Amino acid sequence: MTSTEVAETLEWSRGKLSRIENAQWQRPNPRDVQDLLDVYGISDAEQRNALITLARESRQQGWWIAYKDVLAGSYIDLEAEASVIRTFEPLVIPGLLQTADYAERTMQAALLRDPEEIPRRIALRMNRQSILTKDRHPAFHAIIDEAALIRPMGTVAIQCAQLQKLVEVGSLEHVTLQVMPLSLGMHPGLAGQFVILDFPDDPQIVYVETGTDGLYLEKLDEIARYTLVFQHLCSTALTPEASVAYLSDMISKLK
Repeated sequence: MTSTEVAETLEWSRGKLSRIENAQWQRPNPRDVQDLLDVYGISDAEQRNALITLARESRQQGWWIAYKDVLAGSYIDLEAEASVIRTFEPLVIPGLLQTADYAERTMQAALLRDPEEIPRRIALRMNRQSILTKDRHPAFHAIIDEAALIRPMGTVAIQCAQLQKLVEVGSLEHVTLQVMPLSLGMHPGLAGQFVILDFPDDPQIVYVETGTDGLYLEKLDEIARYTLVFQHLCSTALTPEASVAYLSDMISKLK
């Protein structure tokens, strides 16, 4: 079969099939492997199960594998492969936008069982932020509740540096930053933090962080619910321009 025939049979783009055949598939989808096996007439149950299992277990290892001793779950793998990242944070600054000093204070407050892990966790978090500045970057949209911004972050210098970083990153073309004012009162985001991850070829995933690990939600109704919540938050929060002005005003008042 030609690549065109396979793509048309599966109703895929030729680009998707080409990436698979050229080993550019960073996050193999077991369902896609199953569909390919059907098209290619692979009916042997043992062979099918072996290939589908291999697809399910295989992930391209990135630089973060060196930090596996302080990692929980596979979120960073997903974050690195996402084409769009949308996040809401009601209590803290999103990890991709934190300064090292701010990150250190959040970790100190988290009562980690081994405080000696903190330097490695900070290094991991700072390395993660490179996805926002590399050539192949995701579109990043963060909505931050004002409660996270007015919470004392340590010294005035640390707080000003963190707010200045938000202003700088918020000015990037592919980054959208919004502030949710406390004056708006109750809103659907009060249920907690969440991240919606979009991928070029794979289904969306919603990630909800917990105190020890995280939940990965993939059901259509769950994704639809969180997407609706994010859309509501987006429409009620300050505009990106007003949010940057708010942050700049905070810095001026602190100084």
